[in-house]
Amino acid sequence: MRLKLIPAFVCMFLAMQALAQQVTISGRLADAFTEVSLPLVKVSIDGLPVETLTSSDGSFLLEFDPVPSAEVVLRMDKTGYILKRLPVKTALEKKELGVIYLQLDPAFEMRQQNIISLTEADLLEAESELDNISGILQSSRDVFLNAASFDFSQTFFRPRGLGAEYGKLLINGIEMNKFNDGRPQWSNWGGLNDVQRNQVFTNGISANDYQFGALGGTTNIIMRASKYQKGGRINLAASNRSYTGRVMATYASGEESNGWYYALSVGRRFAKEAYMDGTLYDANSFFLSVEKKLNEKHALNFSGIYTPNTRGRSAPMTEEVFDLKGRTYNPYWGLQDGEIRNSRMRSIKEPILMLNHNWDISEKLNLSTNLAYQFGEIANSRIDYGGTTVNELNDQLAFIGGGQNPDPVYYQKLPSYFLRFEDNKNFESAFRAQNSIKANGQLDWNALYRANLTAAENGLNSIYAFSEDVNQDRQFSFNSILNWKLSDRFSLNTGIRANRLQSHQFARINELLGGIAFLDIDSFVQDQPGEQPGLAAQSDLLNLNRLVGEEDSYKYNYEISANDAEFFSQVQYQGKKLDLFLAGRLGMINYSRTGYYQNGVYPENSLGNSPSAEFLNYGLKTGGVYKFSGKHNLELNAAHFSKAPAFRNVFINPRQNNFLVPGITEEKITSGDLSFRYRNTEVNFRLTGYFSQINNSTEVSYYFAEGLSGLERENTTAFVQEVLTGLERFNYGLEFGGETYVTNSITVKAVLSLGEYLYASDPNVLVSSAGLTETINYGRASLKNYHVPGGPQTAGQVAFEYRDRDFWWFATSLNYFSRAFIDINPLTRTTNFQLDYDGLPLNEYDPEIASELLRQEQFDDYFLVNAVGGKSWRINGNYLGTFFSLNNIFNVIYKSGGFEQGRNANYRSLKTDMDRDMPLFAPKYWYGQGTSFFANVYFRF
Repeated sequence: MRLKLIPAFVCMFLAMQALAQQVTISGRLADAFTEVSLPLVKVSIDGLPVETLTSSDGSFLLEFDPVPSAEVVLRMDKTGYILKRLPVKTALEKKELGVIYLQLDPAFEMRQQNIISLTEADLLEAESELDNISGILQSSRDVFLNAASFDFSQTFFRPRGLGAEYGKLLINGIEMNKFNDGRPQWSNWGGLNDVQRNQVFTNGISANDYQFGALGGTTNIIMRASKYQKGGRINLAASNRSYTGRVMATYASGEESNGWYYALSVGRRFAKEAYMDGTLYDANSFFLSVEKKLNEKHALNFSGIYTPNTRGRSAPMTEEVFDLKGRTYNPYWGLQDGEIRNSRMRSIKEPILMLNHNWDISEKLNLSTNLAYQFGEIANSRIDYGGTTVNELNDQLAFIGGGQNPDPVYYQKLPSYFLRFEDNKNFESAFRAQNSIKANGQLDWNALYRANLTAAENGLNSIYAFSEDVNQDRQFSFNSILNWKLSDRFSLNTGIRANRLQSHQFARINELLGGIAFLDIDSFVQDQPGEQPGLAAQSDLLNLNRLVGEEDSYKYNYEISANDAEFFSQVQYQGKKLDLFLAGRLGMINYSRTGYYQNGVYPENSLGNSPSAEFLNYGLKTGGVYKFSGKHNLELNAAHFSKAPAFRNVFINPRQNNFLVPGITEEKITSGDLSFRYRNTEVNFRLTGYFSQINNSTEVSYYFAEGLSGLERENTTAFVQEVLTGLERFNYGLEFGGETYVTNSITVKAVLSLGEYLYASDPNVLVSSAGLTETINYGRASLKNYHVPGGPQTAGQVAFEYRDRDFWWFATSLNYFSRAFIDINPLTRTTNFQLDYDGLPLNEYDPEIASELLRQEQFDDYFLVNAVGGKSWRINGNYLGTFFSLNNIFNVIYKSGGFEQGRNANYRSLKTDMDRDMPLFAPKYWYGQGTSFFANVYFRF
């Protein structure tokens, strides 16, 4: 009988052991102020490979095997809240913790409000813009990414050497990157910081639930009304950076009766003059989101975003101009009737409308379908001084001449121009020019009006006009994303998306500056001054010698059509020790141009439809995380995919013709990264090694060149379109970000980025121009092993942070930047550099001197010290907070970017210029801001 009982006891023992193998900890997370439940809080246990996310009601349940220690440390982590660690006894197998409250993180508040206001720079050359990576709009507690998005952004630091076109920005799952240049237009949702807190960021090529993603990572900003906590917020801010003042107000209803939610936000940012002289800032922001919970499975959300903004732009400077005027100088503005008026204004008015449907098909299956429509225009103003004054008396046209460049620091107005000849220096004129620039040096609006009024009094049309380059876009976007929990271990993310864009692009007369009309021809195509405008000079052969007035289009007029469709799918496996994913995509994109003007230089290839440019977007990526324990893990990701070019790099010169870049194809990208992460109660760090190979890139740029060969004429100057094809880049490096918790109040952080970003090929160079009879192929440009420009390639930080129990905090950081390089001119690295206008070699060419002339400039290293601090209070159940930040406390002067001017295209002209004490066409630089501040007060109710 006793023997028969043994199996029974064994079974009972094994059953008890099985039950004892699982310890459960449960509870609910809520906001300490509003007591509203907090979903999507990551709950984990230090030292164990156990983690979960809280559900929509804030609840969580952790299950794990028994541990030898008497207690474990529960870790609760949500962006925007202070990280909470809670010791939990493990004596009981089931532990119910009840409600746990998380406190708001004032440091996150600072980053969220301050990050986008740091700086925004525009590059003049050919309407392109200097990339601004101030907005990794990510919500991450990662130490490295926080430093990159805040402290490093003021230097135009590019994480992993990648511009914004290599990242993806989504709002409610809809991609917001522009077809024109592939970059997000940050101003389309600027000033709405308080409703952009719900963000999901995927670093690099790791797994992403919303789409295949991008090389530089993917951010999805969730702006659905039901995702905002109930309550309101008022923000007041002052700064001396991009704007001087800001006010924002936001309110979210939470769930109303019958399943309704709504959220709204309004804001205004303004400056008569910001940090750079003459940079007006005038921006308003409006956001409305309304959501209806139709039933337990369906919810429908509508969102509207409108952020009209206008701002004055600033210019890069040569060292000569910098020495005369300092780093806040901006030549684009002048006084008109005692008021500052900037000639280079950027105006953006592009509303966004969205409709989102969320369908919880089952507990394991969710389908999100999203529609968006964006429309409006972007206008960039400038002074057109190519006007030709024409006398129409006796029905005869007589070309009289155009205006002079009104730029107050145009090279012919600088002291160096009068000292350009070694044997004939005009010191008196140089002295006068120097004094004139020092005393004033601003745009003379009155002189422009006087010239036009004088012309009008004599029956002549305008010499100058205030014009705008306009993009009017209409874009429809659609996607549908399916998330399916296949089992406890496997999940599937799959989706489709489609976009259609119609982009109308033209020049428009904004103001005639006192004149009566403007002649719509290209005066730079004239053969000889005084001749009647020829056919080649006509902007539109269907309207010869057309006179235009205010609000009329002129110069160029065309439309770009773009269609994009893509399918992606991703499988994820989540195990106790190992996580894996595999993702793929397949898509198509095409561009075409429709010209509305028949250009005089390209009569056969400007009017009507262009050929269609079609590209294939494919991709495959995979990765995994091996969890040695809850303290440390190893992550590996690898990807190979293609990326279609933005349409600005598809057409050689869409303003004048239909020509596609010959042989253009998709970029081919191969990338990988390996990360080691370690985290315990005292230390948290990540070390990552990465590489990316980007092949088959195409770049189109525009500039004025002098010293062109193969023209069969001695006049070697022309405004050119330069086309680089077959460009390859290789980026690799290390990222480190770590923090140690010295005490519960003191944290010390260290960040280091070591990068090497190089050109890996010698691309082919084509040059086209209205002044040339045909496109010239200059062959290969020797760019291999030159450094890719775009911010420092080495950056480091040591930071200290103190948090007091009385809700005040302070942090300071010492930041080091090194190995930033100038943007080089490819044409000077071709055979053209060694040739004369007739194509024959230059007799005086010296290879050693040439090598020195073509050496890439490396900017000086520098240190920047920043500090931030803040305090918060609870007042009668409400929450009042404030913070203040200082950047570049010691007012360090540094170059944040720059480019070689393309004017000197061959050895003779470049050497002659560089031999001067003050070169006429020296490189131009962007100088970083000096000491700047940002102060914010916010009230939460």
